[in-house]
Amino acid sequence: MNEALPVSRAVDHGTAKLMPDVDRERAWLLTVDGAPQSYVDLDEPTHLEFEYARRLGHVLDTVAPAGRALDVLHLGGGALTLPRYLVATRPGSRQDVVEADRGLLDLVAEHLPLPPDAGVTTHAEDARAFLAGAPADSADVIVADVFGGSRVPAHLTSLGYAREAERVLREDGVYLANLADGAPFAFLRSQLATLGAVFEELVMIAEPGVLRGRRFGNAVLVASHEPVDTASLARLTAGDAFAARVEQGAALREFTGNARPVRDEDAVPSPVPPDGAFGIG
Repeated sequence: MNEALPVSRAVDHGTAKLMPDVDRERAWLLTVDGAPQSYVDLDEPTHLEFEYARRLGHVLDTVAPAGRALDVLHLGGGALTLPRYLVATRPGSRQDVVEADRGLLDLVAEHLPLPPDAGVTTHAEDARAFLAGAPADSADVIVADVFGGSRVPAHLTSLGYAREAERVLREDGVYLANLADGAPFAFLRSQLATLGAVFEELVMIAEPGVLRGRRFGNAVLVASHEPVDTASLARLTAGDAFAARVEQGAALREFTGNARPVRDEDAVPSPVPPDGAFGIG
């Protein structure tokens, strides 16, 4: 029984805290060094508290007919929010979760365990190293949600990385990334240019306030070789508490501007969020 007691532990890359949600009996917020990483409701795994997670969930709902099992590779583990979501919405899926912080994986396994038959395998390994060793054409979906603290590591932003992801995906596979940036969007534009050099189809989902440069925030990028169901995505994201826009085609090319694909030797982490952008009290 969840006694609603916070848990704090030093993990490999900082201090992780699990804090109970007083409004939901078996729901927990995971932070690392004060930055929110995941929210999990053990009784209702389809409840996605964070808006960016809801947008990733919307894409996962639309990449294949409802209920169809998928082979999914998650780069970045956190509290396994989206793997739990897929266990509930796409039973029988085979999922691999790659998380560099073994201590964090151990903490989550101890306090927020998955059912033994969930079909989820965790790997304590660097995301790019795991990707390089993964078989070609082995994943239907790759979900990239990797943050070192509050920044995407540089080696997961380059053309070489994007090509590895494309190699591991099946021909009709879909790559999803949760990124964070603010005006003038040099990082986000560079990521669009990088993915656009490898994939034929690009979609970006973000709140209008973020896209207008009013605040720093998350953007979900979707890359594939096959067209994305943007009509369904637009309908789903419009129904969220914080509605988002779905950008593609000419509008996305205009947003990307003259940004160039990122070479490995030029790669940099995503920008440092301004004070208060993601932190909690």
